Amino acid sequence: MTIRFTKMHGAGNDYVYVSCFDQPVPADPAALAQAMSHRHFGVGADGLILIRPSQVADARMQMFNADGSESEMCGNGIRCVAKYIYDHQIAPHSPLRIETGAGVLTLEVNAEKGRAQTIRVDMGEPILDGPRIPTRLPGNPVVDVPLAIAGQTLRATCVSMGNPHCVLFVERASDELVLGLGPQIEVHELFPARVNVEFVEVVSGSEVRQRTWERGSGETWACGTGASAVCVAGVLTGRTERKILNHLLGGDLELEWNPRDNRVYMTGPATEVFEGVWPGS
Repeated sequence: MTIRFTKMHGAGNDYVYVSCFDQPVPADPAALAQAMSHRHFGVGADGLILIRPSQVADARMQMFNADGSESEMCGNGIRCVAKYIYDHQIAPHSPLRIETGAGVLTLEVNAEKGRAQTIRVDMGEPILDGPRIPTRLPGNPVVDVPLAIAGQTLRATCVSMGNPHCVLFVERASDELVLGLGPQIEVHELFPARVNVEFVEVVSGSEVRQRTWERGSGETWACGTGASAVCVAGVLTGRTERKILNHLLGGDLELEWNPRDNRVYMTGPATEVFEGVWPGS
């Protein structure tokens, strides 16, 4: 059976989106994610996101990484889901509520001529309790804790934004670190559910640069939950302010960890690239 899909990206973090409002849920989405995500033999993407009806929100986002593993949440992905249901008249209003594996999140749409341009996401409260992240690193919260890997010792700050993150502030986010240490940290025994790894250069108290090794997908051009975790980690370690501009490989995101409600807010773009039909089996 053929499957209609839409290729979208948020700051270069690209996924294949399948709307299940007007077609059945794929029988094996994990296998479909692996096939469609392949950069040479498929559509090419960081993963697959299903846009499904929800009993508690405007839509439900179900995401699968490029390796077929299911993940709880994606900050760039949820902005694209919001754009899709807004632009395609499934829920053409603001704010939107979208159900995820990390709970129901609220999004504010900035639209022009009926098309969503930028979207502000209430990413929720960060989880700082080590066992809930989860990580076996010491400390509660886990802030600037030594992490020994491949003969090097880095300082790790761990945050969950509905999915686990290990934030490492470094002088330079080099290929040696991101591509060399990222995959080793992802599967380290200190992270029982694996982990997303952020390598962060501090430009100033209000500006950072980030590269991400994403659990199940490898290096991605942006990571919204990771950028949110970086915002929190910057405050916890005294390196940055509560409002920051984060430069990622695919573009910029604005982050704020609001002291009044303890919630992280992320603002960024969402772009529809093209539509297509997957031939199926």
